[in-house]
Amino acid sequence: MKVYQTNEIRNLTLLGNAGAGKTTLAETMLYEGGVVNRMGEVENKNTVSDYHQVEQEYGNSVHPTVLYTEYNGCKLNIIDTPGMDDFVGGVIPALSVAATGLMVFNTVNGVEVGTEIANRNAEKFHTPLIFVMNHLNHENTNWDMSIDSAKAAFGNKLAIVQYPVNPGVGFNKVVDVLKMKMYEWPANGGKAQIVDIPEEEKEKAEQMHNELVEMAAENDEDLMELFFEKGELTEDEMRTGLKLGMLDRSVFPVFCTCASCDMGSRRLMEFIINVAPHPGELAPRKTVDDREVKADANGPTSLFVFKTSVEQHVGEITYFKVMSGTVREGMDLINTTRDAKERISQIYAVAGKTRTKVAEMVAGDIGATVKLKETKHNHTLSDKDANYKFPPLQYPEPRYRTAIKAVNEADEEKMGEYLHRMSEEDPTYVVEYSKELKQVIVHGQGEYHLNTLKWYFNNIFKIDIEYLKPKIPYRETITKAAQADYRHKKQSGGAGQFGEVHMIIEPFEEGMPAPSVYKIDGKEWKVSLRGTEEHKLSWGGKLVFCNCIVGGSIDARFHPAILKGIMEKMEEGPLTGSYARDIRVCIYDGKMHPVDSNEISFKLAGRNAFSQAFKKAGAKILEPIYDVEVLVPSDRMGDVMSDLQGRRALIMGMSSEKGFEKIVAKVPLKEMDRYSTALSSLTQGRAMFTMKFAGYEKVPGEIQEELLAAYEAEQNEE
Repeated sequence: MKVYQTNEIRNLTLLGNAGAGKTTLAETMLYEGGVVNRMGEVENKNTVSDYHQVEQEYGNSVHPTVLYTEYNGCKLNIIDTPGMDDFVGGVIPALSVAATGLMVFNTVNGVEVGTEIANRNAEKFHTPLIFVMNHLNHENTNWDMSIDSAKAAFGNKLAIVQYPVNPGVGFNKVVDVLKMKMYEWPANGGKAQIVDIPEEEKEKAEQMHNELVEMAAENDEDLMELFFEKGELTEDEMRTGLKLGMLDRSVFPVFCTCASCDMGSRRLMEFIINVAPHPGELAPRKTVDDREVKADANGPTSLFVFKTSVEQHVGEITYFKVMSGTVREGMDLINTTRDAKERISQIYAVAGKTRTKVAEMVAGDIGATVKLKETKHNHTLSDKDANYKFPPLQYPEPRYRTAIKAVNEADEEKMGEYLHRMSEEDPTYVVEYSKELKQVIVHGQGEYHLNTLKWYFNNIFKIDIEYLKPKIPYRETITKAAQADYRHKKQSGGAGQFGEVHMIIEPFEEGMPAPSVYKIDGKEWKVSLRGTEEHKLSWGGKLVFCNCIVGGSIDARFHPAILKGIMEKMEEGPLTGSYARDIRVCIYDGKMHPVDSNEISFKLAGRNAFSQAFKKAGAKILEPIYDVEVLVPSDRMGDVMSDLQGRRALIMGMSSEKGFEKIVAKVPLKEMDRYSTALSSLTQGRAMFTMKFAGYEKVPGEIQEELLAAYEAEQNEE
């Protein structure tokens, strides 16, 4: 393979709903570029893209697949992404390295929820899009509906470059209003015959051509002046205008394909080469220290690792984009994320599981290497003199959680290793080893996402695992002030143990006045503040420790021991064993013994006094609350609202957004169990949601009673 220069490279990602035909379109593009000599089919499980066993079993993409094809002297790097939102972890890295997105539509259905989700992700990266209307040979294809739904979702940004003459069974003709020619394919697809537009289509074609000219002209003042002057633009001038519009995401060119019949991909690739931006035309990428890095082959060498995977007989494969400079075999680079040296021993151009060895790659190209020691996903490799470090990719918050356990205890360690490996390959798997809940919790994007993880354990790793209901990380706090004292006294030959602690505890709020007078159960306590320690708790909230001891009744050397005893009890709250938070403790009196007092005595005295006071202080359980945002079609709004209210949701607001109704609510985590599955069922997969931790709030009284009863039963069982 030749070494392609930056201006000869186009980086693309295939986006869209599952079933739109992305994998088949990729197959067609590889076939037309000569990378494969025969087109595979998803149904036959022989496509270049969906080559993983899980994808062949599921019949749809699960992982992003890096591909390339060569066409008209250019290299097109293509990343085929999963269409299901559960696998968004494959879409984010693809968008981070691609300059253009091909949004593939199934013209039987028009805009689907996956289309909208893909566009939302593309917006975050400001990725230019080309709309590819696929499945035009299907008996239920509906071109007009597809275009209308796209206009409703994306506004007046559609620049229709092609329209089908005979959509449906027997489809084989499109009119190209940029070239003002008709493309006609033989029944089995392949190379089209380019002919004059038939008389019956001329009026429609002229009208659409004029609309395209106007859209192209609107993106540049010089083109607009030319258009006003001549009333027309040349094909090259139109391309210039369309490119400017694409870069600004104000224009989405529309093309027609029937990928399964190899119709339309050649013209699409020709347009991509002529109009889509090459890496050198994009804005420079910024490093973490705000330096700008241009895709310049003559600059210092830097690579960004956007994906890693482990493959049988090969080991770990590292996929990278050359951000600047030129990378060559045998080159030594610095992993600036880990501050470690790495040698690039081999460089590959990748088409699925097929790897073609190349000697070098220049800025903007996408490739892979193997046998790196320290380098993982989201890392940067750089010349030591440049020392570039690119920001890591940010992934959506998890929306589904489950506890995981190996059926055989002997497999626990291996299970942990494989969980780590899977989260390296797909960062939207978040593994939490919860000391608090005494569970291993796996967070993901949905039930399908977590079921895929289980598939890997069953079929690839050969470890029996089970999913358990995850516990909720409750918190405990108090609602009023309470007083308690405790004397720890123990005598057993030799030195004894003695420590007595008197304390008052109260709810802590930021900005509250210093302690002075307390009235508790009709009795008044006056305290004199000597010192305050604020401890920010790792599980959220604070413990404020106030020294109010007068007259030295407890030596200052024992204060850390008292604090330690309190902190131990904070870690196992008296109500349900959950962490306690947001409490102020005032130690105002106590006693010690000249011989028997020691640290352990005061630790136990502090611990027990705190426990007694806590139970008298209106103890309350807090539950985690999440901000939930749901986008739902208007005809399903009522069902979704009813379901949310049944989940104790507090509706914060409603609005409309791009053809969807948006519901914003606060929902307890306990009630979000399996919500992704329920929402999909309620809306036939047409809704989407995000959730993000908001804070802790008190649980209702009846729920607290249930939790206390459940905890007591659990303790009795033990």
